Formats: sequence, structure tokens, C-alpha cells
Amino acid sequence: MAEAHVATNPELPNLVTILEKTFEGTSFAHFLKAWENIIFSLIIIFMITVVAYFVSKKNSMVPGRFQCAWEMFVGGVDDFVCGIMGPAGRQFVPFIGTLFIYILFMNLSGLIPLFKSPTSNWSITLALALCVFVYVQFTGFRRLGFLGYIDHLAEKPRGILAFSVIIPILMFFLHVISELVRPLSLSLRLRSNIWGDDTLLAVLAGFGLGGVPLLLFNTFLVIIAGIVQTLVFCLLTTIYFTLIVTGEEH
Repeated sequence: MAEAHVATNPELPNLVTILEKTFEGTSFAHFLKAWENIIFSLIIIFMITVVAYFVSKKNSMVPGRFQCAWEMFVGGVDDFVCGIMGPAGRQFVPFIGTLFIYILFMNLSGLIPLFKSPTSNWSITLALALCVFVYVQFTGFRRLGFLGYIDHLAEKPRGILAFSVIIPILMFFLHVISELVRPLSLSLRLRSNIWGDDTLLAVLAGFGLGGVPLLLFNTFLVIIAGIVQTLVFCLLTTIYFTLIVTGEEH
């Protein structure tokens, strides 16, 4: 019976699904089903906001453990971004740091009883990837200008290549396709890994007491995978900004 339940429902029960079954057949249940991932995303935003509020409220010249840990994290993100982009990357630290915190909390929230990882749903990861895409394109147009950004996409042909029409046009369309593919690759990579991890834990939980050792071991692996996937998402985001900033400098 446990195996049949896992086969039809590869996710662990959470607060929203329990409420959905309680009010089954009502408009409230349909609302919960449609907005399940958004609800958990908003809960995580609320949790991060509360933590950030108390951290910023108790700032002092002699930091406590909590403030010290927070400052170490901010410094780590700054070193991470500026280590790749140089000093010009400091303006992107707030955006990339916010992405890191938000994605990490969402990746690991599925380990909390009655919670779910919103990043196991493609609509959430696609929205995050589109935010990165829009910001990167906005940065390109703002820094390089319209014609400068077009020139950047055409690989800035110089020398004899500048008199060729085919090569710049070909490079332009290749770069446009590459830019459009980035949100898909970013979102699908994150969603697929988190969904796979959550599904594995749900399957192991369905084995009962016999699956507890594997469940504990894989929980440790899921934590590592959640951190790694957050780093990969933020690393690729930093690289996308680097390509724009490098294009401007060159």
C-alpha cells in the first residue's frame, strides 16, 4: 500500500496538501492546489524578512554571534562575486546575495516537516531565471547602449571580419539564441535536481522503518545538493553579468 501511495503521489504530505484534502471539493481547495508553490515561497520570504529585520535591528560595533555569521556571509558573497567580476561586480552583490539566500531557503525547506521545496516546481525556477535574464539584458542595454549591445552580440567584428556581412549576422543570431536558452537551462537544472531529491526522499519515506537508514543518509546528500545547486545558479548568474561587463571594458 505504501508503494502504491508513493507511485501515485511522489511528494511527502505538506501543510497545503493536508488543508486541500480537508476542504476537498471547495473553491478554497482549488485555490490551495493552484497556488501551493507560491504559498510556500511567500512563507519563506516572510521568514527571511523576519530574520533580516532582527539582524539589522541589533547591529553593534562589537557584533554578536548571529551578526558575525551574517557579516561573514555578506563578505563571502562579496568575495565570490568580485573574485569573478572584479570591483565592478560589487553593484551586483545585493542581487546575487538575495538570490542565494532565497534559493537556498527554498531548496532546503522541503526537509522541514509539513513544508515543501518551491524550487521543485518549474514555474518558480523559471520566474527566478527570468529575473536574471531581464536584469542581464537591462544591464547590457544600460551600459553598452542599444547599438553597443547589438555590436556585443555580433562579437564586435574587427579587421577583415568587419567587412563581412554573413559572419556578424551569424554570430548575432547565435548569441540571441544563447541568451534565450539561458533562462530555460537555469530553471530546468535547478528544478530537476530539487524535484529529484524530494521525490527520492518521498520514496524512501514510503518504505517505513526499513528505509530509515537510507532516508537519513540521503537527507545529508540532499542538503549538500541543495547548497551546490544554489551555488551553481548564482555562479552562472555572475558569469552572465561578467560577460556584459567584460564586453563593456573591451
